[in-house]
Amino acid sequence: MAKRKVLFLGIDPYLIDTNLATTTGWDANRVKAVAQGANKRLAELGYEVQHCLVDLGETAESVVSDTLSREKFDCIMVGAGVRILPQHTVLFEKIINAIHQKTPPSSKICFNTNPSDTVEAVLRLVK
Repeated sequence: MAKRKVLFLGIDPYLIDTNLATTTGWDANRVKAVAQGANKRLAELGYEVQHCLVDLGETAESVVSDTLSREKFDCIMVGAGVRILPQHTVLFEKIINAIHQKTPPSSKICFNTNPSDTVEAVLRLVK
């Protein structure tokens, strides 16, 4: 059986606002470490994981579209950093519309609440 393919889509952690990182505890190093742990766990469960890190909007839509044009995914996990901050609303809209345009109807979209529950978000939709 082929491995299920998962795309982790999020803002490059090195673009995280340092004020936000201080108040939430999610700095770039912690985000990367937790993402690596999620990759490892999903690989152990038989999933193939790819990352698509975007900027804050300048090229994000084209990067997502290009990634989704090259490969099909069973699940696209859109990170909380893209979705929960009001200043990223337009970015979130662009990303969701790119997903809608470039993926087959069978592809699932899931959301985490923070990097530490990414595995659970994927497993809810793709088993």
